[in-house]
Amino acid sequence: MFDVTRYAAAADAIVEAGRFLYQRGWSPATSSNYSARIDDQHIAITVSGRHKGKLGAGDVMVVDLDGHPVQSDCRSSAETLLHTVLYDVFPDVGAVLHTHSVKATVLSRLLPAGQPLVLEGYELQKAFSGVQTHESVLSVPVFDNTQDIEALARDTKAWFADHPDQPGYLIRGHGLYTWGKTMADCLRHVEAFEFLFECELETMRVRP
Repeated sequence: MFDVTRYAAAADAIVEAGRFLYQRGWSPATSSNYSARIDDQHIAITVSGRHKGKLGAGDVMVVDLDGHPVQSDCRSSAETLLHTVLYDVFPDVGAVLHTHSVKATVLSRLLPAGQPLVLEGYELQKAFSGVQTHESVLSVPVFDNTQDIEALARDTKAWFADHPDQPGYLIRGHGLYTWGKTMADCLRHVEAFEFLFECELETMRVRP
């Protein structure tokens, strides 16, 4: 069982995040998926196929850390395991957001296969938890898009083991995954990534 009060708070945070991200154009239509931790064994996560700008309490369900529905007949996102692996590996993670912005999608397609997005020297890098100076390097991996979510979950888990302090990753032609201790932290990370993605794309435009 899970605490219903904690579920309600997590669902409210997800609904509010959906409205914000949809308004910014980072989660168009029914794309994207969001989650928030309830306890050590359960997370609240968006139901598959729901419009993220119009979420209500009935659009957020509960799954365990194996991705199985709990007290629900609804179906969560096909990418649920990409969320649960983060909660399993990082006990302090309280929220995960997956968005589908134009900039994240385009930039991920421009990077050569096997090459991460390297962010360096930007003041806004300090928006990420644990980063104290712009004199740092943030290497954001780009995983190839696949329908084999179990394999992708294993790949991301292996990467987390070697890079425990990194705040996000890209899926090529797909979008961004980022996480934080709270939903507010997670939303801050999305905003920071979007600014940095725009800076990188503009730099490529003016300096091919």
